[in-house]
Amino acid sequence: MSYRVTFVCTGNICRSPMAEWVFRHHVEEEGLDVEVDSSGTGPWHAGDDADPRTVRALRRAGYRSAHIARQFEPEWFEQYDLILALDQGHLRDLRAMAPDDAARGRIRLLREFDPDAGDDLDVPDPYYGGHDDFEHVLKLVEAAMPRLLDHVRAETSLAREA
Repeated sequence: MSYRVTFVCTGNICRSPMAEWVFRHHVEEEGLDVEVDSSGTGPWHAGDDADPRTVRALRRAGYRSAHIARQFEPEWFEQYDLILALDQGHLRDLRAMAPDDAARGRIRLLREFDPDAGDDLDVPDPYYGGHDDFEHVLKLVEAAMPRLLDHVRAETSLAREA
C-alpha cells in the first residue's frame, strides 16, 4: 500500500495545491510509492480550479498542475500517513477535527521540514497579494522538500521492514 500525504490550507486553491504539485514532482522523479493530494479546511472554493497565479508560479518553475479544490473531511484521517498543514490556523483546525491522538500525531506543519524556518513555521497566504507573493510561497514550499522527502523515505523504509 502506498504512503499517503496530503497538504491542507484554507480554500485549497493557493498554498496546498502548490505544495501538492511540488512534492508530487519530487516523488515521481524518485519513483517513490507515495500518493499525494491536497484539500482545504473550508468549503469556500470546493469545485474550483487552482488560483491562476498558483498555476502560473508552478508552470514558470517547471511543475505541472491540474487541480479541483475540495474540503478536508474528518473521515479522511485514516487514509493518510502524513497530513501537512500550511499554517498554524490549519494545524489548529485539523487537530480540533481529528478523532483521536493517533490522527493528531499524523498532522505536522510543512515548514517544520524547512531547516531555515526558525520559529516562523507558517506559509503566508498569497491570495490577496500579487505574483511576487505566490513566488515567495513557492520558494518556502521548495525549501521544505529535501527534508520532507527524507522523512517520507525513512517512513516508507520502516513500513517495508515491518
